[in-house]
Amino acid sequence: MPRLYYALDLRDDAAAIAEYENWHRPGVVWPEIVASIRNAGIEEMEIFRSGNRLVMVMQVPDGYDAAGKQTADAADPRVHEWEQLMDRYQRRLPWAKPGEKWVAMRGIFSLKDALTACDAAERGEHR
Repeated sequence: MPRLYYALDLRDDAAAIAEYENWHRPGVVWPEIVASIRNAGIEEMEIFRSGNRLVMVMQVPDGYDAAGKQTADAADPRVHEWEQLMDRYQRRLPWAKPGEKWVAMRGIFSLKDALTACDAAERGEHR
C-alpha cells in the first residue's frame, strides 16, 4: 500500500498557524472534507508541522487515482469552500508549479532499501 508525501508552507504567523491547526482538529474539520478524502480511497492521511512547513502523508491503495480526486474536488462546492478557507493560512512553496498547492515530495532514503543493499554486499552481490 503506497504512501504519498506532500509539502506546503503556512504563513509565518503564530496566530494564523494556531487557527489552521484548530481547523484540523477532530470534530472541527468539516465532515464533507473527511468524506471526500475517504470517497477518493485514501485510507489514512496525516499532516505534520515544523515551524510553518507542513508535510502531509497519505496512505492509498494500489492504483489510487489522484487526478480523479482532483476532478471530484473541483466539482464539489463544499471542498472548494474549504480550500478557499485554508488558502487564508497557506503559502505555496517557491518551486510549486502554477495552480499547485501541495507539492509532491520525492523519497531519497529508505532504511529498508539500505539494509537490503548492505545484506547483498555482505553476500558479495553488487547492486
